[in-house]
Amino acid sequence: MSRSGPIRPTAGPGVRLEVTPESAGWRNIAFRVVDVRAGTPFHDEQADRETAIVTLSGSGTVTVAGASHAISRTSVFDEVGRVVYVPPRTPYTVESDGAVEIAVGSAPAEGLLPVRVFEPSEMRTEIRGGGAAYRQVVHTLAHPLPAEHLILYEVYIPRGTWAGWPPHRHDGIDDSPYLEEVYYFRLDRAGYVLHRNFSDGADHDPDGEDFDEVAVAHDGDVVLVPKGYHTSVGSPGSNMYFLNYLAGDLVLDARATPPCFHADHTWIVDDWDAGAWDLPVVATGYVS
Repeated sequence: MSRSGPIRPTAGPGVRLEVTPESAGWRNIAFRVVDVRAGTPFHDEQADRETAIVTLSGSGTVTVAGASHAISRTSVFDEVGRVVYVPPRTPYTVESDGAVEIAVGSAPAEGLLPVRVFEPSEMRTEIRGGGAAYRQVVHTLAHPLPAEHLILYEVYIPRGTWAGWPPHRHDGIDDSPYLEEVYYFRLDRAGYVLHRNFSDGADHDPDGEDFDEVAVAHDGDVVLVPKGYHTSVGSPGSNMYFLNYLAGDLVLDARATPPCFHADHTWIVDDWDAGAWDLPVVATGYVS
């Protein structure tokens, strides 16, 4: 398997998918997808990491710091759910009378912030791009919503459309911030995702490599961004959702720092339809 993945889930219940700093070969992000069923609660406590719990589907409760918080979501395609933020050295339990599937991501932290439940009404929605790179970005836990290092986005991309265009990087190269990133993909029907990570030559790579990997992901898979520029596209028959967890050197308000965009492709931001073809392009005897 390449450094980028994909990483595929196993059958539930319990931990269906797991990324650790050791397995990813980086320093910060840990990520799990957990299927919690009735009678089998999920318990966790991180000594030196902050945690953000995102509901993917189902309903249950998160009990933390002496309070229980209801969580529910019909699916990632239908609505946005609450996010429960847990600081270090704080045990918590997730349980359900039926079933609830959750994403659990964490990053190193000192414990500067308290337990908090973020409501969908607090999360900013942004429509980005245009043309063949048109998408909705939900700032699930991004500045100005507070966390020490964690940054979360949920992105909705119409079928056959690109996300993350122009390609961008945040690996400490070319004055970009250093952030590790997980992509958790969901598709609303059969199809696949192509996700590319690339460094644009050894002179622009943190390890001096000519790094270029394409991961083919399916519904429920995770792809990692170990370094380089990156971008994704879904197959023409599948609407695409992904959940991002990011963390790295940016702390608190500095989490608003933007990535570095690939200079060869930023021209399109001024006019997303510039140069687009209208068909037919060339003349022949007849058009069918």
